[in-house]
Amino acid sequence: MTQENNTRTLQHKMDSGFNHNSTAEDVLRDLDLSGQLAIVTGGYSGLGLETTRALVNAGARVVVTARRPAVAKEALSGLEGVEIDELDLADLSSVRAFAERFLASDRDIDMLILNAGIMACPETRVGHGWEAQFATNHLGHFALTNLLWPALASQGGARVVSLASAGHHFSSIRWDDIQFEHGYEKFPAYGQSKTATILFSVELDRRGTEHGVRAFSVHPGGIMTPLQRHMPQEEMIALGWIDESGQVANPAFKTPGQGAATQVWAATSPQLEGKGGVYCEDCDISELAPEDGGFYGVKKYAIDPEQAIRLWELSAKLTQTDIELS
Repeated sequence: MTQENNTRTLQHKMDSGFNHNSTAEDVLRDLDLSGQLAIVTGGYSGLGLETTRALVNAGARVVVTARRPAVAKEALSGLEGVEIDELDLADLSSVRAFAERFLASDRDIDMLILNAGIMACPETRVGHGWEAQFATNHLGHFALTNLLWPALASQGGARVVSLASAGHHFSSIRWDDIQFEHGYEKFPAYGQSKTATILFSVELDRRGTEHGVRAFSVHPGGIMTPLQRHMPQEEMIALGWIDESGQVANPAFKTPGQGAATQVWAATSPQLEGKGGVYCEDCDISELAPEDGGFYGVKKYAIDPEQAIRLWELSAKLTQTDIELS
């Protein structure tokens, strides 16, 4: 079987029984997550908040990482089974410090949900001059996952779920200018960061399978959340996302609860036992994107195993966090 045919087989709908309108609560209605521990990055705002709420209501204990712990504490007030710890994904020293604190607690991780991210921000440099969207959405999560590896692999059965986006259609990996040093464009930069997220899941799953760790990437759908905070209102109106009064205008957009459903499904569904390395949307495995365009499905370049290995090696060099998983 060729690699292309193998990829086509993996990226094929399975008729999960859920759909575009399913919510995180729908996905977890018949599941008991008592005794399980999840880490949700950015689990106090937008989709992250809905994800945290749904997991806790199903019995899980959730560690929420927050760049702004005081804001997280207020947002999560009254929700039992949650602890908050500080983490800034754009600062690798912060990532290391969080990982050290968590590992010192000697707990296993059942679900690592890499939810936090930024989108379409003005040109910003972090770390060693890295483009902020690539650094925050990909490199920070890459380092975090590698540093937490002992807690993921210790018992087997863990899942790592990365929040990707249909925005990966905007750009493949720009191997000749990953950091956008020769002209910044906010949407291609966002798209590249989400392509990187998907490729990361492909390679993590390959490395983690024999240790019982499976990885998934998910597109949540279009949702109005604080993720759009860098976009001016007139731009969102021009895109047809909102109307002049600021209300959602696109009928295909989801509620936050619907948007959180796919990452919760990927993190918990028994239907995905023995599977991994796939891109999911609408609480199902996605099909490949059509050759003739269309802003749906997953692009071949985002699940290419050779590019996934190449990106892993580059990310390990940039973050100095490579752990040999196989």
